Amino acid sequence: MTEYGRGPGSEPWHPEDPLYGDGGWGGQQTHAGRQSPYEGQPQHYPQAPQYGDWSQEQQPGYDGQQHSYPDGSGQQQYDQRFHGQTQQHVHQGGWDATGTHGQVPYAADPGDPFGQQPVAYGGEQPDFYGTEDAYPPPEPPGRRRPEPEPEPETAGEEEEPAIFAGDGGEDDEEHELQSRRERRGKGKKPVKSKKRRTGCACMVVVLVFGGGLAGVGYFGYQFYQNRFGTAPDYAGDGNGEQVTVEIPKGAGGWEIGQKLKDAGVVESAAAFVSALQANPDGKSLQDGVYTLEKEMSAASAVDLMLSPKSRSNLIIAEGLRNTAVYALIDKRLGVATGTTARVAKKEYKHLGLPAWAMNHPNLKDPLEGFLYPSSYAVTKEQKPAAVLRKMVAQSTAEYKALGLENKAQALGLDSPWQLLTVASLVQAEGTSHDDFRKMAEVVYNRLKVDNPQTYGRLEFDSTYNYVKNQSKLDLSIAELRRYGNPYNTYFSKGLPPGPIDNPGEEALRGALNPTHDGWYYFISMDGKTSKFTKTLADHEKLVDEWNAARNKN
Repeated sequence: MTEYGRGPGSEPWHPEDPLYGDGGWGGQQTHAGRQSPYEGQPQHYPQAPQYGDWSQEQQPGYDGQQHSYPDGSGQQQYDQRFHGQTQQHVHQGGWDATGTHGQVPYAADPGDPFGQQPVAYGGEQPDFYGTEDAYPPPEPPGRRRPEPEPEPETAGEEEEPAIFAGDGGEDDEEHELQSRRERRGKGKKPVKSKKRRTGCACMVVVLVFGGGLAGVGYFGYQFYQNRFGTAPDYAGDGNGEQVTVEIPKGAGGWEIGQKLKDAGVVESAAAFVSALQANPDGKSLQDGVYTLEKEMSAASAVDLMLSPKSRSNLIIAEGLRNTAVYALIDKRLGVATGTTARVAKKEYKHLGLPAWAMNHPNLKDPLEGFLYPSSYAVTKEQKPAAVLRKMVAQSTAEYKALGLENKAQALGLDSPWQLLTVASLVQAEGTSHDDFRKMAEVVYNRLKVDNPQTYGRLEFDSTYNYVKNQSKLDLSIAELRRYGNPYNTYFSKGLPPGPIDNPGEEALRGALNPTHDGWYYFISMDGKTSKFTKTLADHEKLVDEWNAARNKN
């Protein structure tokens, strides 16, 4: 077949033929990757005229000029062109000015690899499509064949999954080369890529999935054990080896159980939590230092911790003065008497006091009132300064929670320091929680400079006893008024320079919320409760009754 005809034969190309005048084949289409020498210009090739008019019909694409064959017949040259030179590529020749085939070829185009060796029309020329990697020769659109189907693979050889294939490399390059050859129409038998079975890949997959299943199984088992299984637990009351465990304030059951487990007391925190929840008194378990034994059952550990026998906390009672607290700390830490008092005097500015508790004159002890009554976990390994710092922090937190800073002025006081001092007086003079509010009213009423009963003097025996570091009841008025000291409220008007003890929560609440009944005087008839009066006359009657009862005994 030639480029311009259907094949050998005598019939010309008929205009009704679907390929007649194919605009896509007039030399304007080039193979991908090749640049046509005629790019950008219309291609002019003579089209075969219809029978009966070979010389006079105007050919399109020749600038309006008519071209005829030199012998006038046209048929002979047609036959020679389409029958005698069927397999030659006529686009390599040219048309001269007379319409005949010229012997001068087109000028070589540097962009056309097929035009570098011009050959005259009809002459032999090399085959530029014979190399292995060359593109196939162009064919008319109607005769183009579809891409060849890939040959079926050898029977018995199955395609491996991609996950078991090799890592590419040479196989991928060979496969890519095969694909390019197939696209060029070489028709060569495709080369089957060699896929390597990688045992390591299989092993990794197995390990990953196997490890995942094992992990799911393990955590599933742990979840089941935690939710439904029995927690590990020791049996018995311990192995006789004692251990001290400190439980911090606010610790929950799980945290306590974990500390006991770390100390070797119980086998698991879960067992302790279960035993604590099963015990009716479990919610009353407090913070502190406990002396227990190793390898105890969880139930035994809970029972012992709820018993006072295991508690070894340092207990600070309400109303204790700092001198008494220092002595307790010395004893607990096993240090010489007076050690904690010396540390307090020297280090008080560095123990965490709030700003409103600093720089007050004439104080006997700047830490008085800041060793809050509570239970403290204190062990022999601790230092006095560490214990004091813990107590000051506890006091500061309690005072802030109660609102001492915000409520002082509403009570006619200058600062929270004065409010704390009032609470210490209430704690020292009150005998029960029921009379703390009345006792606070007595303080506030006597502090009024123009009150008609005491004229601004408190006249509390407790203030004299504080400065003397004693607790006497039989004190004469003459003795009390002769001792000149800022803390002696018989001698000085108003409040003492600072607190005289460490008040508890009830005394603090009484100072924050006093009664308003007009009380000025009080006396304890039995040492347990107090009686309050509004006038001095009523008070003296109660004093006479108390003296008469004491004389009878």
